[in-house]
Amino acid sequence: MTETTAAHASEHLKRYLRQLTPQVRSRLLTELERLHLQGEDVPHSEGLIAALRAEFRNTGQHHYRAGNPSRYFFQPLEPFLVNAAPERAGSGRIARGTLEPIWSMITDRLLPSMAGDYIASAGKAIAGNNLGEAQKLAATFQKKILTYLDGTLPSADGEASLRSGLEIYTSSHATLAELVKILDAFRAQPALAEFSAALPQSIGDFEGEALGRVLGPLNALGAKQASAVPFALRILSSRLKQPWQLIHLATAATRSRAAAALLATPYAVAVSMVLDQIDDKRMQLLEAFKVNHTATAREILTGIYEIERAVRSSIDLGESEWGHRLEKIMGSVRTAVDSEVQTIAVDHLHLRHVLESADLRPRHSWTERLGRMIWKGQATLVGG
Repeated sequence: MTETTAAHASEHLKRYLRQLTPQVRSRLLTELERLHLQGEDVPHSEGLIAALRAEFRNTGQHHYRAGNPSRYFFQPLEPFLVNAAPERAGSGRIARGTLEPIWSMITDRLLPSMAGDYIASAGKAIAGNNLGEAQKLAATFQKKILTYLDGTLPSADGEASLRSGLEIYTSSHATLAELVKILDAFRAQPALAEFSAALPQSIGDFEGEALGRVLGPLNALGAKQASAVPFALRILSSRLKQPWQLIHLATAATRSRAAAALLATPYAVAVSMVLDQIDDKRMQLLEAFKVNHTATAREILTGIYEIERAVRSSIDLGESEWGHRLEKIMGSVRTAVDSEVQTIAVDHLHLRHVLESADLRPRHSWTERLGRMIWKGQATLVGG
């Protein structure tokens, strides 16, 4: 594309964006960011996202993340927000991209009058640099939203109404589940603050006494508010030197390595959260490949293999859902690495790509290697 053609396309895009209302532009940006995080390849989306972000900066209009009343409303969620599609957010985490459509539904459809009062009052407090007052106003509005939604969500009609309401602002069907998690996090604020204060700021080796010291407050939290546990585990993982050691919460509760036995333990969700960590690294790996950061990719890949080894050595995955999920993630990793290796001309008889290093991936058990040989043999027969 020539500079003249690019400039013409850019001006055409700006004219198109000016025709949209601020609300529509904000929703469009949210959807494009969500699809990008989900790995969807939307043609010309990067330019459109950049143009929308610039448009918000230049006009002073606010996407929800700017320093405005909505940010104070969602502030308690900050430790749990992730830049992932809602379909990939997982337990104890909330997709950042869902905040905009949820806020739009609250202010446009659910409680527009109350929301207007909150926005006006909080806006004045923020403008006057009275941040403590802004936080109090946000907490009051959070309680009003909780009261309203606690009376709406339990009924089938209420849930259907909220689902259809969210569909106006986003195409993601997972946003309602994120809304439920947001409500759980709001309710758990005091309990989570107490749990967080009881934790050491840094935990090196999460076994033995270190594990025992955490179990007391964690068990107490779970007894009072079970829905708060995934968020507590998210806080805990951020204090661990090796976040994958979160898996020890599940394995310490039983002598069996069988996945079925671990599923019956109180903190089985920790295993799923560790698998989320691998999947996060998989997405980071793909991003590193896109920008040709091979050294970064190698470091990420080393981390992926380290967590994979820890999971496989701790749990007999068998045909469990965890096992199938891990295989799917690692299959995607292998495909991405193979693709990246093939893009670089290397004499594979004499040289190895940095990502093919013999000591990069840990050795697998004889059972796993045998399974892979059988799989390759079957694939060869079918191919022949």
